[in-house]
Amino acid sequence: MAFEEDLDAALTRAFEQATSLYQGRGFQRRVGFGSRPALINVDLANAWTRPGNPFTCEKIDDQIIPGVQALLAACRRNGHPVVHVTTCYQVTDETEAATDMGLWHHKIPIEVVDQSKPELWAIDSRIEPVKGEQVLIKKRASAFHGTYLAGFLRANNVDTILVTGVTASACVRTTLCDGLAEGFRTIAVKECIGDRVPGAVAWNLFDIDAKFADVEPLERCISYLDEVGAKSRAAA
Repeated sequence: MAFEEDLDAALTRAFEQATSLYQGRGFQRRVGFGSRPALINVDLANAWTRPGNPFTCEKIDDQIIPGVQALLAACRRNGHPVVHVTTCYQVTDETEAATDMGLWHHKIPIEVVDQSKPELWAIDSRIEPVKGEQVLIKKRASAFHGTYLAGFLRANNVDTILVTGVTASACVRTTLCDGLAEGFRTIAVKECIGDRVPGAVAWNLFDIDAKFADVEPLERCISYLDEVGAKSRAAA
């Protein structure tokens, strides 16, 4: 605990200095909310949300799952698109030429999320998809890389993506980076993004907010989803 408190204090001091530098150079601009949102939940599947796995993340039970449940409720009552993203592989034998793991397994143990073990890559039952919500399987860090996500969003006239999930340092970050590059307004939901090691969430959210997305609090995101929903109903 003392270590994490010291780390938080050190990061706060670093962020204060970095904010001055960034703002002086024109960073930390706002992309803002648009008029047609979608929720993208990244890798909130059992291998990341349940204990005892190589990919298990922190603050899942007490913060991330309850926050995503609230976001899902807001999307469902307002009819906003939802995409649940997970990761798995068909050929986890790295000696096979036909493996779909690429070279990522040389860095992390992605072979554990074998497609034959749906109990690991299935979306956590506490935020289980309902009819009409997409479940998208990716092979790389970004939810956009090699998937139909951008096309699906454009077909639904989405201009804003609210991104949750794990990890801040990898799959969430790259999804936000690619989302902005694809022309979507990118919103990182602060309380609904996690990681495995101390400091990773704080540092990555600070840096993401400076360059690739607006980091917004959960309550503001829920209010936005309801505001857009109310406008859509009024216009109907």
